Amino acid sequence: MTRLGRSAGVVGLGTWQLGADWGDVDADHARATLDAAVEAGVTFFDTADAYGDGRSERFCGELLTRHPGAGLTVATKMGRRVEQLPSNYNREAFLDWNDRSRRNLGVETIDLVQLHCPPSEVYANDAVFQALDEMVEDGRMGAYGVSVETCDQALAAIARPGVATVQIILNCFRLKPLERVLPTAREAGVGIIARVPLASGLLSGRYDEHTTFSADDHRAYNRQGEAFDVGETFSGVPFEVGLDAVRELAALVPPGVAMSQFALRWVIDQPGVSVVIPGARNPEQAQQNAASAALEPLSAEQLAGVADVYERLIRPHVHDRW
Repeated sequence: MTRLGRSAGVVGLGTWQLGADWGDVDADHARATLDAAVEAGVTFFDTADAYGDGRSERFCGELLTRHPGAGLTVATKMGRRVEQLPSNYNREAFLDWNDRSRRNLGVETIDLVQLHCPPSEVYANDAVFQALDEMVEDGRMGAYGVSVETCDQALAAIARPGVATVQIILNCFRLKPLERVLPTAREAGVGIIARVPLASGLLSGRYDEHTTFSADDHRAYNRQGEAFDVGETFSGVPFEVGLDAVRELAALVPPGVAMSQFALRWVIDQPGVSVVIPGARNPEQAQQNAASAALEPLSAEQLAGVADVYERLIRPHVHDRW
């Protein structure tokens, strides 16, 4: 990640699920999951001030305290705790949000702060990026980036010279970023943080038509985009369509490799990806995800197989929307 100026292991850990919106994860399980990730070699942790209204950030802050000198990078996000109006993205708000996140994380300088899927109008506002530049100069954060919903937003962010990273949904069900976003980011030296790599668990291969989710899990309450962008839930793919696609993808998975590891390896193999941030709800998942970095790269036949499933089953549902 050239603009970020630091390196991290290719498999990180996303921590939305440790804060909220994924059913209950108690504090002991959250801490054990984070520690297991570090023990498995994970060095990049992604959080946000909106995850459990700061709960996830505080867990990450505790992690930094427990593992001093481990070379950990913690990235957070800001902007989703307010009404999504372009006018709410301003210097005064940024300073307030940044102060709160620094308290939650227990640090003076946050490694990376990302705008959290802001409205499209924000990308055209020079004052927004001037304020972010000044916050880097003031030592409030080491660098800044943007988490986006659409490829067009990603390209707009990459065009901003101070943007160090773009976080975007990239998985076997979201191939559109391969066309322009990843090549453009590589040329510009912008890091790509691949989020939702398992399509909210669909690509783990553990779900079927009888799987249910608790009422406080977004996979139950946001399937039609009732609470936030529907692309955040199962990558915007209808649940039953995703199940059919996973059954076809399973034929491509080598013996001894978990479906989730295959899906993560696919992301890792895409040129331009800096780090992939699967979530994990327990230590075993964190360790299994981390192990995907050591797998053999996928073959040309496997990559072609993923593309074929996408074109036939998934593309009509997602390609033109994001």
